[in-house]
Amino acid sequence: MTSNPSLRDLYNPPSSPWPFVPPNNTSSPSYRWTARPASSSVFGLAPASEPPSVNMSLLFRSLVASALLQYSSTAIAMPLEVGKLLLQIQWVPRDTVVTRHESEEQVEEEEYLSDGSDEDESYFIEPGAGPTKYPAPKLVDDTGYVVRTSVMEDGTRPEYIIPVGCAKHTWTMLKRLVSFRGEGWSSPWKGLLTTCIHDMLMFNIQPFVDHVLTSFFASSSRGFYKSPLWLPIMSHVITGFVLSPLDLVRTRLVAQSSMPQYRTYTGPFHALSEIISHEGGLKGVYFHPHLFIPTILDTGLRAFTLAVLPSLIAPHLGFGPHVAIDSHPIAWSLAEVLAGCLGLLITLPIETVRRRLQVQTRGTAKPLRTCVETRPVPYNGVVDVSWHILTEERSDLPIKRVYKVGQSGEAADLEVTEESDSWLRHTGIGQFYRGFGIRLAANAVVFLMGALGGGEDVDGDWAEL
Repeated sequence: MTSNPSLRDLYNPPSSPWPFVPPNNTSSPSYRWTARPASSSVFGLAPASEPPSVNMSLLFRSLVASALLQYSSTAIAMPLEVGKLLLQIQWVPRDTVVTRHESEEQVEEEEYLSDGSDEDESYFIEPGAGPTKYPAPKLVDDTGYVVRTSVMEDGTRPEYIIPVGCAKHTWTMLKRLVSFRGEGWSSPWKGLLTTCIHDMLMFNIQPFVDHVLTSFFASSSRGFYKSPLWLPIMSHVITGFVLSPLDLVRTRLVAQSSMPQYRTYTGPFHALSEIISHEGGLKGVYFHPHLFIPTILDTGLRAFTLAVLPSLIAPHLGFGPHVAIDSHPIAWSLAEVLAGCLGLLITLPIETVRRRLQVQTRGTAKPLRTCVETRPVPYNGVVDVSWHILTEERSDLPIKRVYKVGQSGEAADLEVTEESDSWLRHTGIGQFYRGFGIRLAANAVVFLMGALGGGEDVDGDWAEL
């Protein structure tokens, strides 16, 4: 009987135990571990290394260069903005032919005083006496001054007002402003400092407000955050409301006369202090219905059209149904430009209404002496401004006038040419779209700059041109 061999006799213990200590090698190791230096701060809360120092001189030079660049770019566009604003606030009534009626009344009165025969007429005239005219009497007030009955009367027009109806486009108004007595070459840059400050604050405050709104509603569980289009709209409305006093000051400075004896404000700080002192304080500046409602409508509608219209126009440009700024930058820029052009049909009337209400003074403030003709009776709100522009103003500008010398060779009589009976003469709808052409040109320039610059954003959506 054989027995199974055992494996116990085959085990041999190792000659030496396994070393767990690394052998002593004279060669230097490839990696060296160093201990972390002890922190000198309390509880080790200070950073391990000191923050880098800020170069104050470089920061100051950067800020100055940025301010000069913003100021120069605003100065280039400011003359066109001044011409557009003056066209928007100018009041052009339909009854601009009173002068012709007056001359006809004079002729009728002369015919009534004569008996109609040339032979008898010479009998009542003394020898050597020329023909006598009997002008219609002028209306005077209690103090003896002649009452102005029409905006076309040059004799009663104040010396600081540009003749009404002489300019139709922004460029022609700008030329009339420069050549007008009392304005000159410095007038196209009225309100430049205020405009520059307003634009700089707008470009810095609006992204901050948008970031705050996005952070707040992104962390909340509100359901309407799923459609975030209203967030940029709300940020523009809030920023426009905060900066509305600067926009009011800018409009007043541009609209007022440059003649020192008729000037109301000497600068932006004086204008802001006078408005706060005489027109209801900060509450009146921000929350007066004539200022608050147009501000919300103007900023809200402009932001709404620029946030919604590009996404509606982009799929119809032929680049596919899914056009975005990341995949198709040029197509998206074109959609934004087209949206801006279509949005002008909505935003320009609201902007015109806002400008006219900004020119009106309130409270105990004296009426503003503007360099263009404004409505002598104040408006009562947004709807009232829109209604009176449509019903009492005309759109066929410029109004042509000729000078005709009488047969006697005396002083020339001012007459108005025979006007065409067009529909623009009987409606003021054209007054809502003053500056429309210059806005279209600005949008085209913005698109070309964005296309040549690789589709980068050049802030063309909120160009003030």
